[in-house]
Amino acid sequence: MPKYAEEILAVVTELQRHLTAEQVFMEMKKEHPSIAIGTVYKHLNTLTEEGLLRRITESGSPDRYDRTERHDHLICSRCGKIADVHLPDIQSRIEYALGCDILSYDLKIRYICPDCREQEENNAEGGTQ
Repeated sequence: MPKYAEEILAVVTELQRHLTAEQVFMEMKKEHPSIAIGTVYKHLNTLTEEGLLRRITESGSPDRYDRTERHDHLICSRCGKIADVHLPDIQSRIEYALGCDILSYDLKIRYICPDCREQEENNAEGGTQ
């Protein structure tokens, strides 16, 4: 595996923050000031195609990259923040209900995150005075 690819894989898997390509690029520039963003995109695409990274695609937002360990995502409908959620028993329940084995799935649960809920509550309180 090329050196940059190894380091990009490490950045995404170690930070565990659902980074965009731009954010990965900024992290890589700390150690490699001359790296080009095209190099980052190329390696992210290759790592995703090889199954070493997972791409999270949301309409209207840049793709984000994540580790491949089995987990699902909560996505805030207001701010777009992505959080991990572990639902270990869901696959076996679905397999039992369908009577077949699931090869893979990608569950994205939309919700309003605590920060946005708090902001909405504060705005509502301020609007009633």
